[in-house]
Order: sequence, then C-alpha cells, then structure tokens
Amino acid sequence: MPRLSSIDRRILALALPALGSLAVEPVYILVDTAIVGRLGTDQLAGLAIAATVLSFVFAGANFLTYGTTERVARRLGAGDDAAAANVGVQAMWLSLMFGLPAAPLLFVGARPIARLFGATGDVLEHAETYLSLSAIGVPFFLVTLASQGVLRGASNYTTPLWVLLGANVANLLIELVFVFVLDMGVAGSALSTVIAQVGAGLVFLAILRPQLARATVRAPSLDGMRPLMSAGKYLLLRVGSMLAVFGGSTAIAARIDKPTLAAHQIVNSMLIFLALVLDALAVPAQTIVAEELGKDDVATAAHVAKRSARLSLWTGVGLAAVLAALAPIVPHLFSDDGAVIDRATGALWLLSLIVLPAAIAFAHDGVLIGAGDYRFLGRAAFAYLAAVAPIAVLILIVPSLGIAGIWGGLLVWMTLRAFVNDRRTATVLAP
Repeated sequence: MPRLSSIDRRILALALPALGSLAVEPVYILVDTAIVGRLGTDQLAGLAIAATVLSFVFAGANFLTYGTTERVARRLGAGDDAAAANVGVQAMWLSLMFGLPAAPLLFVGARPIARLFGATGDVLEHAETYLSLSAIGVPFFLVTLASQGVLRGASNYTTPLWVLLGANVANLLIELVFVFVLDMGVAGSALSTVIAQVGAGLVFLAILRPQLARATVRAPSLDGMRPLMSAGKYLLLRVGSMLAVFGGSTAIAARIDKPTLAAHQIVNSMLIFLALVLDALAVPAQTIVAEELGKDDVATAAHVAKRSARLSLWTGVGLAAVLAALAPIVPHLFSDDGAVIDRATGALWLLSLIVLPAAIAFAHDGVLIGAGDYRFLGRAAFAYLAAVAPIAVLILIVPSLGIAGIWGGLLVWMTLRAFVNDRRTATVLAP
C-alpha cells in the first residue's frame, strides 16, 4: 500500500469512529438476523421482508444526516458557528416532522406492506410482528440520524461511536434475554431494537443541547428547512432508486422460494455490514470536502477525493479476499438449513466481486455529497435502476437463474455506479 499522506491520516482518524456512527441500523439487523435465524427459516424469511421495509424508511431519511453534515461543515469552514447551529436545530425539527407521522403509518400498514413484498403464511405473520413493533422506534432513530449529521459536520465522530456502541451492546443483551430466556420470538427481537433506538435518540438530544444553544433561530423555520428539504428531494430520489434495487431483489427472492429468500437475507446482511467499512472511509470525505469548499479551496477538495478513493479501493481488495475465503463458512452462522447454506455460499462469492466496484462508488458518493452535488446523485441513481431493470424481469421470467441471477444483477448495478461516479467527481472538482 502506498505511503500515507496527511490527508490519508485525517481520513483514517475520522473513519475509525465513523464505523460506530454508521453501524447503528445495519448491526441491529445483523444481530437480529443471527438470532432470528436460530428460530427457523420462516422467522428469518419474515425478518428479510421487515428489514427491507425498514431500510426504505431509514435510508429515505438519510438526508437528515448527509444534508446536515455538508451544510454544518461548510458553515464551520467559513467560521460561522451560529449558522451551523441553526442548521442543526432545523434538522431536529425535520426529524420530528417526518418521524412522528411515519410511526403510526408503519404500524397500521405493516401487514399490507409485508404482503406487497411477497410475504405469505407464517412468513407474513412474522414480518408483520417485527414491522409493527419496530414502528415505535422510528422517530427516535430519525433524531439519531439528524444528530449524527450535526456532529459529523463538526468533525466529531467519536461521540456517535460511543453512543451507538452502547446502543448496540444493549440491543444484543436485551434481545438474548427476550428471545431465548423469555421466549418472545420475533417480537422480542423487534422490541429489543426499539429500546436501544429510544435510548440512543434521547442521549443524542442531551449531548447536542449545548451546541444547538448557539443557534439564533430555534423555532421551526421554512427558510432554514428549505435547503435541507431541497437536498432531501434529490437524496430521496437517490435512496428510493437504490432501495428499489434492493427491495426488488428481495421481492424477487421471495417469489422463487423460502430458502432463496432466507439466503438472500444472509447475503444482504453481509453486504450492509461490509458497506459500513467502505462508508466509514467515504463519510470523512463528506466533511473534509465540504470544509475545503467552504474555504473556496477546490484544489485541496480534489486531492481529498483522490486519496479517499485510493484508500477505499485498497480496503475493498482486502475485504473481498477475506469474504471469498470465508464464503463457505459464513452461512453456517445464520442457518442450519442445507438449501439456505448452498444458496448463500454462491451468492457470497458474487458479493466478494461486488465489493471492488463498491469501494470506488462509495468513495465518490462521499465526495459528491460533500460537494453538495445532490441533483446529479439523484438522477444518476434513477438511471442505474432503469439500466438493471431488464435483469430483474429476466429473473422473473426464468426463476431458475435464482440467487446467482439476483446477485449477478447487483454486480452490474454497482459497476455502473463506480464508473459514472468516478467521471463525475473529476468534472465537479476540476481546477
């Protein structure tokens, strides 16, 4: 690996605690997958449906983190602390405006939504149980997203690390008791996650109170929210397109057979976990690029982009090698069903290939978010969705393509993202 520059060291210094701030929902789901997988294939398949729906909700609200990070960092880079605090206050109001209505809607709509994704019979019952109970934690999780944006914008990645590490440990311990001691099954898994989310949201609010006290505008302000909502519009298109890819892949797996759906959940959980590591390198680039552009220093921002992509690629190579070696072993950690294990093993080998273009795509995502290039990110994501839609249709027509067809399509999708994002970064940060 090439010698580390000062930019590399700063990215890595922020990347290590960033893993904690990124880990909250994926690790919740990964823990839930490992525990629920021991309850049975129907329960695991039900979790696959519920986790996909929740990913739509939480990823759709990630503009609360990304948009807030970029705007706070730019204002701090320009030396305006009060304006940065104003952004944080409006982000909190937005998290409540979205989270409070979303919770009852998700609770009431849990069953029809799960059915829409292909759940039937016992799988539907388990999906509804997990989804309806998880609705309680939605407002608190959205507060957590906005809080992370404020802290990331100030280059404070350590505080989220400790708060979310505590939340994940609490989730694991409570879930083990609820599921295996109190025999609460899928309901116990969902409730333990809700308890952890509520605790994390309340702790973040307490921590941020002194920082947000610097704001000059504390009431809800349309003018203050409008830039975040504008960024959110394109980020929502981006996330919606991405989730259509992942949601569509889950829906296709559900229509093949239950072992394929369960195996897909295992591999999807691993993808989310690996994405944490790559995102941990991309997120610092958001903050640093936004800071440098706040100082009108495009040359340094472009240098940060190059170093971020290089670090991410080296990391991706290492992750891909480890995953390829462990592919026959990992499925046994989640299931005892031979059909599930066979399908998951093949898909994990494909995932090891996907990690390589993902490293490039993620790094440039971070840079472009830091540059505030939301319109491009939204439109490009929709174009990628349109490009791989024929693959989804082909798998539905020829179900024998199975899980290999699903993850082969995801490989094509990720490669497109990597190539186009690389070209766009060179254009946006051109001298």
